[in-house]
Amino acid sequence: MKDEMAYLLGNKLNEECGVFGIYNVDDASSLTYFGLHALQHRGQEACGIATSDGETITCYKGKGLISEVFNTGIINSMKGKYAVGHVRYSTAGGNVIENIQPLMVRAHTGHFGIVHNGQIVNAQEIKIALENEGSIFQGSNDSEVLVHLIQKESGTMVQKIMKACAKLEGAFAYIIMTKDCMYAVRDKNGLRPLSYAKVDNGYCISSETCAYDIVNGKFIRALNPGEVVRFGKEGVQTFNYCEPEKTQHRMCAMEYIYFARPDSVIENINVHNMRKESGKILARKDANEKLDADMVIGVPDSSLSAAIGYAEESGLPYELGLIKNRYVGRTFIQPTQQLRERGVRMKLSAISAIVKDKNIIMIDDSIVRGTTSKRIVQLLKDAGAKSVHVRIASPEFVSPCFYGVDTATYEELISAQLDIESLRKFINAESLKFMSLEELSQACNHVGLCTACFSKEYPTELYGLKKTLKR
Repeated sequence: MKDEMAYLLGNKLNEECGVFGIYNVDDASSLTYFGLHALQHRGQEACGIATSDGETITCYKGKGLISEVFNTGIINSMKGKYAVGHVRYSTAGGNVIENIQPLMVRAHTGHFGIVHNGQIVNAQEIKIALENEGSIFQGSNDSEVLVHLIQKESGTMVQKIMKACAKLEGAFAYIIMTKDCMYAVRDKNGLRPLSYAKVDNGYCISSETCAYDIVNGKFIRALNPGEVVRFGKEGVQTFNYCEPEKTQHRMCAMEYIYFARPDSVIENINVHNMRKESGKILARKDANEKLDADMVIGVPDSSLSAAIGYAEESGLPYELGLIKNRYVGRTFIQPTQQLRERGVRMKLSAISAIVKDKNIIMIDDSIVRGTTSKRIVQLLKDAGAKSVHVRIASPEFVSPCFYGVDTATYEELISAQLDIESLRKFINAESLKFMSLEELSQACNHVGLCTACFSKEYPTELYGLKKTLKR
């Protein structure tokens, strides 16, 4: 279950999960702690680390931020040169202890731990088949499906992983750690980011490249769709569990728009530069509008890069009109209606000295459920803004995502219910514009993207999840 602050402020998208691994490096637990800290933006509900000293695998995990779950004593007690870690935002499966990763397997054939980012769309079908064959599941998340599939297959560990992954459909970036080997796996559609870097005499694997800086890692490359990379005593070995002609590069567009840190590089594109280009594109759309505008502001944090780009292209000053309270943390205040109305004010404050009597262009990354946008516009007007023109650095969010983003029904998506003019009135803005799909592709330098949430064109079969598609 989402915590109460998530409920108060939960009208924006929720982050993905983040995975991190260290192979053959001293103090692997400490490096994994720092790596997960760099990925904390991808999940704040729970976290965990598993380490191996070459013989024994130790795992520790819990609910909360990485700094809340782990301390120096715990980290120092987790010995070994191998480690995998995970920060979690629950999508498939609730935030119960059984679903917190790494998931551990202790079997006569060998122990291993696994961490996963993404969502398996045929997980339920596979799970039912496995249960009918006698498998028993401890949790309710889709990641556990791979654990059972691996155990059912025959052959070497890499052969078992390849056979298991070939049966999965959806989005996944996995790291699997045995007592002395590590395997990184990416889905055949390339929906989730995963790459590896050189660290000392070993290697580091991460959802985002921003984590490499903190462990002094030297980026090597991203995994290809449908690829398994094995890190072992034989060195780095690569395998393909899917024929290359059956793979595709369909990186989730929301990684660029919202999820990833601005200092990360995805598919050779820096996230900050992509967002900045999005802002410039929005400014060019407004070039002939002759808007009565005094300044450009961005909604912290993922929209600031786009706001900078808009300001540069338009020639308008970029101002810090909204301040984010970084010490709100999690709370257990009961979500009464009055507190819900105060939710955004707990997280954001408008600077009256900057916005009062000004006509403002406000840049945001997306509008999902609409309530947050409405409250932010009202914040600015309560602080004295004369007018607020809203520009969104993404297309309209009109269709549910089934690959790990926290939007599962049309009813949750306000752009699926209202046209742009009706939405403008709902958020009480003087004007409202979105990017087009072509403009998004242009900002991303035309790399392959999954834009299902904007276009309703899904790159995979949806299996039983089709029942939530009512349009």
